[in-house]
Amino acid sequence: MNPLLMKVIVISVAIHLLAGLILGSYIVVKAVIPSEAQFEEPPAVVEEVPPEPVKVQIKPQQPKQQQAKSLSMRPVANIAVANVDVNLPDMDQSFTVSSGLGGLGTGGSLLGNTSGSLGLGLSDVSVFGLKTRAERILFVIDANRQMVTDKKGGLNSYKVIKDEITDMVGNLSAGTLFNVMLQDRSRTMLFKPQLVSAGADAHQQLIQWITPINSSAENIGLEKNPAAKKPKLKTLPDEEVHKILPHGWRGNETAFMTQVALEQNVDAIFFITGYHRGFETLRRPANERERAEIKRATSKPAYIKQMAKHQEEVAKMQARVKAEMKKINAARKAKGQPPRVLEQRHGVYSNANELGLKWTTSRPPHPPGSFEVPDRLISKYFRKLLDVLYEDHDKPVPSVSVILFLAGDEAFDKNAKTLLDKYVRFFRGKNRVIRGEDEIKSARSSKSTKN
Repeated sequence: MNPLLMKVIVISVAIHLLAGLILGSYIVVKAVIPSEAQFEEPPAVVEEVPPEPVKVQIKPQQPKQQQAKSLSMRPVANIAVANVDVNLPDMDQSFTVSSGLGGLGTGGSLLGNTSGSLGLGLSDVSVFGLKTRAERILFVIDANRQMVTDKKGGLNSYKVIKDEITDMVGNLSAGTLFNVMLQDRSRTMLFKPQLVSAGADAHQQLIQWITPINSSAENIGLEKNPAAKKPKLKTLPDEEVHKILPHGWRGNETAFMTQVALEQNVDAIFFITGYHRGFETLRRPANERERAEIKRATSKPAYIKQMAKHQEEVAKMQARVKAEMKKINAARKAKGQPPRVLEQRHGVYSNANELGLKWTTSRPPHPPGSFEVPDRLISKYFRKLLDVLYEDHDKPVPSVSVILFLAGDEAFDKNAKTLLDKYVRFFRGKNRVIRGEDEIKSARSSKSTKN
């Protein structure tokens, strides 16, 4: 190939490549970089003149006066209210509030060491000098003939006892719950079916309820009162001691009444009674073998002969007692004194002994018809009773105090006092022995107790 032609072709290709490169670059630049933005001139704004201000006068509106409604008062006493049980429910847990609450219980405790309640009804209680602080209180008053015997001051002394209890109830705080139980051996009568709130109405009702009791020599104790019943013990029915308590020996009666009182769900119990030997030995009835032995002993000819002769004298002795009482009461009436009352616990035998009348033919000795229960069973039973009634429900065991009212010369030996002391210690209570009319009058303390 001609070299000159070859150069011409190469130069021509180079020129075309250079022209293509320049043209291509121009096209790319035009496509990627936009042209300078063009802005339109905004339209002209026409200035508007605001309208003339308009003045409006607003007059304040006077408040409307509501017509006063006429008010009427309705006496509270005329409002019918349903019969509400005021027995306060128990709380499952106890608690205390301390710090800055002085005067509301020991150590700043709001509850005063009580459990299961708010403690707002706590009252100071003082009965014949025995004091405690509680909000659920039971007073148990012995109404038996032994309380109004002549050596104890008769009916006059019993009026002092009634006045002491009613005065104490009248001085209880409004929130305190209480009840009063009358006791004649193992028969009882309650002021109310359950605890009631203290207050003026309850106080007056109690006075009316208790005034007729032992106010007349013709109607002593609960002997003729149809409302008096022997209560049925509810707790621990399968225990051996429970089964023997209803049998009417004196020691059994004391233990029986203790359980009746404990079952009332209270904080404090006061017994005012003419007989108390604490937890003395309880007695059980004779079993089948022992009854057979008693029958053999009382079937002997000598026993039968003496008993028959003695029975002939019983009617004569009853006539002697009646004649003696007629003579005594005539002399007392002339002096303005109430009739004499005999204890009559064992009928004509008690009366003859109290009046000093002697039998010509005494009753033949009778084989024992009852037998002692081991003392260890008694304490074990009552510890279990307290657990079931109180400890298991996180309630405090109630204090039990005893005012024992005796005649001036009535026997009460050292052993009896030891048993009574042991009994009240078991229940964290106190006891006091008072003798005769003068001492019981001077021992009064409830009237001056304020809450």
